[in-house]
Amino acid sequence: MSATAKPPVVAKPPTAEASPGRGALRRNLPPARRFLAGRKRALVRLGGWSLLESAQTFLGGYCLAQALDRGFLAGETGTGLLWLAVAAASILGAGPPMRGVFAQLAELTEPLRDALVRRAVRQALRRALTDPARTDDRSDTGAVSRLTHQTEIVRDSFAGLVLTVRAFVFNAVGALIGLLALAPELLLVVLPPLVLGIALFLATLLPMASAQRDFLDADEAVAEGVGAVSAGHRDLVACGAQADAAERTGRLIDVAERTSRVLARWAALRTVALGVAGQLPVLLLLVTTPWLLRQGVTTGALAGALTYLLQALLPTLHSMMTALGAAGTRLLVVVDRFQDATAVPVPPKVPAPAPAADADRPLGRRPSRTVPAVEVRDVTHAYGPDSPPVLERLHLTVRRGEHIAVVGPSGIGKSTLAGVVSGLVAPDDGTVLLGGEPVTGRTARDLADRRVLIPQQAYVFTGSVRDNLLHLRPDATSRELAHAVGTLGAEPLVHRLGGPDAVLDPRSLSHGERQLLALCRAYLSAAPLVLLDEATCHLDPAAEARAERAFAERAFTDGTRARDGALIVVAHRLSSARRADRVLVLDGTTPRFGTHEELLTSSALYRDLFGHWQQTPSPPVGR
Repeated sequence: MSATAKPPVVAKPPTAEASPGRGALRRNLPPARRFLAGRKRALVRLGGWSLLESAQTFLGGYCLAQALDRGFLAGETGTGLLWLAVAAASILGAGPPMRGVFAQLAELTEPLRDALVRRAVRQALRRALTDPARTDDRSDTGAVSRLTHQTEIVRDSFAGLVLTVRAFVFNAVGALIGLLALAPELLLVVLPPLVLGIALFLATLLPMASAQRDFLDADEAVAEGVGAVSAGHRDLVACGAQADAAERTGRLIDVAERTSRVLARWAALRTVALGVAGQLPVLLLLVTTPWLLRQGVTTGALAGALTYLLQALLPTLHSMMTALGAAGTRLLVVVDRFQDATAVPVPPKVPAPAPAADADRPLGRRPSRTVPAVEVRDVTHAYGPDSPPVLERLHLTVRRGEHIAVVGPSGIGKSTLAGVVSGLVAPDDGTVLLGGEPVTGRTARDLADRRVLIPQQAYVFTGSVRDNLLHLRPDATSRELAHAVGTLGAEPLVHRLGGPDAVLDPRSLSHGERQLLALCRAYLSAAPLVLLDEATCHLDPAAEARAERAFAERAFTDGTRARDGALIVVAHRLSSARRADRVLVLDGTTPRFGTHEELLTSSALYRDLFGHWQQTPSPPVGR
């Protein structure tokens, strides 16, 4: 009967003043500095072991240059081999430094993981103590995710960043010292594009983090919005909210598309930065080789410079940029979730869409009291060309203010009749009039203004209790809301859920509780015609009777907004027929329509149904 869950609001394009990436960085930098400041000893030892790696990088290019210049090119083969042996020894000696690096890395990553686990536990306990109404399965799942999956993401991402950044920094130190030792002119060629590319890459880090988070928020919003629409498809059609749902979903998809394009642009700029820092130095070195030779740079020095670039600088630079771009962004987003006391991501807001041209139009002319609320004229409907008609040449007139019940065996066409009257099912033949105007050709919104249909499977969505109850009439006052809840006996349920502003989890509700909330929502609707299609089947008989009496009265407490319509109940129990003004009996051949007393005389089927019901009354169904 309702439309669907209000889709999550979607993100604005990130701005320089308040982008998620920059905000996350500002929040996380002070704790990061405190964490690193408390582990200076581990950092010093890590730097010491890494200096040995710088020495190995230096020796790799320098020994090759000396082997060529002083050895092979000078005709001293033994000297050349000796220099190559020194380079090989430096490579073979890289094992102990790497073992020391990983040992110190554990001194950084394991305390970080332990700190995050403690923070996640504190957050979960604080949330449970300060706001127990909002502590549900979803928040428990989030706490477990932070204790396990997200802490492992942080630890692995942090370890990868430390390793790659450390490798680039110390390899760059060894390579630049080597270039300076071979020929200072080499630095004039290599250093400018290297610095330019790294600066360009660093400039993309924060915007890339913002774009990544915006994209993730938009993607989650699309998934949640589409899931809500899929789950409530029947109710969307029943309420005539297809256009609104399509518009909302379209806006979510448009925002997701925009964020993906922004992310792609920053990724392209990052690729340019990698090319400038990683490939341009090699290209410039080759182009300027004649000039370098004229400046006295030796062949061995050129070979050593290429060795530094191709074997040390470029691989570590590529690894660092990749790690910072992927693991760094992921680390920033996940750690930021630990900073939030609730750790539940809240998508940023987007400006409300411009109202439709007819948003403020009146609901329509009130029909005259002399015009019936519902007229079904010679309606025939079958579910297929070769199927027997479910409804055949049916006539029905429901007067204004009248309460009727529809009874009959299962599968006889009661729900089909409700669908035909509400405009959800187009009959094969015949006409249906609501307030004297045909259902055919009306927009979904116009139909929603004229009738409200509550199906057997009541639909509620994730959101506040208030949002669920006011979904069909958002402008209802708090007094009207309280009156609807009280009239239908839903106060204990609303109180148990935590009040009107509590967050509602549909999975925690029984079928009867869902039906009770749906009934309150329909009671607040301004639609004059109410159709209950076994909408109380999961309520006990007393609650069912109370709901039907409330809808039959059809007025708010202030008396200014009488429904001035009708109530049609597809009966689950025969007690509904006793309460109705008139009863329609569908038997598949000759429908009967009259009061309870008249049908006991004129309809054998009704006598049988009523007699059987009296002998074996339906047991109460718990909520």
